[in-house]
Amino acid sequence: TGDLIVDTHHTIEDTGIVLGNAIRIALRDKRGIKRYGSCILPMDETLVLCAIDLSGRPYFSFEGEFTAEFFYAVSYSAGMNLHMKILSGSNNHHMIEGLFKAFGRALDEATMKDTRIKDIMSTKGSL
Repeated sequence: TGDLIVDTHHTIEDTGIVLGNAIRIALRDKRGIKRYGSCILPMDETLVLCAIDLSGRPYFSFEGEFTAEFFYAVSYSAGMNLHMKILSGSNNHHMIEGLFKAFGRALDEATMKDTRIKDIMSTKGSL
């Protein structure tokens, strides 16, 4: 049930942590995946950018009008390098929806198997 009597911060953060952990566990050793994904997504008057590197090293960068604690928690729990930016927009609903959709599309691209990649996309041999 969380601590919603205080505020929604911890529930939002906890949800991001759970999703990030699920992504990390599902990807296992990341063998054969593309590793990188990006999306520039238009939604009416809004334009957002999302770029992901499933490097195993967490980093989060966000440029927008509000906080993005959910995506920060996802990034650090999953061990992903995540950059998000609202390039333009005036409708909060469109900006937030655009961020989530761009994240989903970028993550889909980064996690896709590529038959040309036989091992792990790293000179170190691990991500």
